[in-house]
Amino acid sequence: MKLQSPKHIIVGMSGGVDSSVTALLLKEQGHHVEGVFMKNWEEDDTDTFCPASVDMADAQAVCDVLKIELSRVNFAAEYWEAVFSHFLAEYRAGRTPNPDILCNKEIKFKAFLAYAKQRGADYIATGHYARIQAVDQQYHLLKGLDPQKDQSYFLHALDQDQLANSLFPIGHLEKSVVRELAQKAGFKNHIKKDSTGICFIGERKFKSFLNEYLPAKPGKIQTLDGQTLGTHDGLMFYTLGQRQGLNIGGIKDTPEAPWYVADKNLAENILIVVQGHDHPALFARALIASQVHWINGIPGPFPLSLMAKTRYRQSDQACIINQIEDDRYHIAFSQPQRAVTPGQSVVFYQGEHCLGGGVIVSAEK
Repeated sequence: MKLQSPKHIIVGMSGGVDSSVTALLLKEQGHHVEGVFMKNWEEDDTDTFCPASVDMADAQAVCDVLKIELSRVNFAAEYWEAVFSHFLAEYRAGRTPNPDILCNKEIKFKAFLAYAKQRGADYIATGHYARIQAVDQQYHLLKGLDPQKDQSYFLHALDQDQLANSLFPIGHLEKSVVRELAQKAGFKNHIKKDSTGICFIGERKFKSFLNEYLPAKPGKIQTLDGQTLGTHDGLMFYTLGQRQGLNIGGIKDTPEAPWYVADKNLAENILIVVQGHDHPALFARALIASQVHWINGIPGPFPLSLMAKTRYRQSDQACIINQIEDDRYHIAFSQPQRAVTPGQSVVFYQGEHCLGGGVIVSAEK
């Protein structure tokens, strides 16, 4: 989305190369640019776990080069209430949530957007690899042009107002080009590694972190036919399709193929596993989704023939969508999908357009 005249734009600066180049490009286009560093986590805030101070320093160094102001705003209370409480509730219920999607919806494009508007900004901008297209006063979310970095999956819950007031200046660029621009501009963070995972977990082991907030309840690990193989540390620590961390040895008279998590029996606290990456029990032909959000309204009468992803970086999968109730949908895939996980999101596409998505409730084998 190109702007016709200079605007006041506040950039969410993370200290990483993507948001840094976002600010650089907007400054070069002649806009009045400011940076904001968002602090979203207070608990156990040390450099070991969530190096906010290091990231803040990196963001400040970039702003010094660009000669723009950098402010710091604390959204920790909003994050705890809107994102982290949901994160814990989902794990408590045996599901595997995706907090990045909720963080975008509730913090980066809601709390931050409201803050920027109070500061008199015309737009906010972030370093997401996605694009916004305005057509007849409708705002469309498009994939980023770098297929390895496209982040539209995490942005599918944004609404028209959020898209109308947001900019993604690097969405048309490849990551390698972004790093080159940062290096040419003299940004020291041009070789900084991309952040992975969830900031409030940081470099800690996920199991240790979750144990601080939810009591673990060990139980049995069993095969589909009820044979007990060992014990698990708590169902919340495992996700469907997982191989690592099961600590299961071989079984007599059974080939030594790896074991994978196939299901969770919440009622009896049993983790169900199968052998082999492509075991049929790991695949689902359909799923039920709820909390479905359509960015530009439902794109036609049901049944809808679209493409979908059930996880980030998955290739688009052909599917047929039918509406069951107002907010419940049945999605049937042309090819069975591996490790369809309740709590994760299914996101719908039509070509390069991200149409929206919802939360996976259950899978149909």
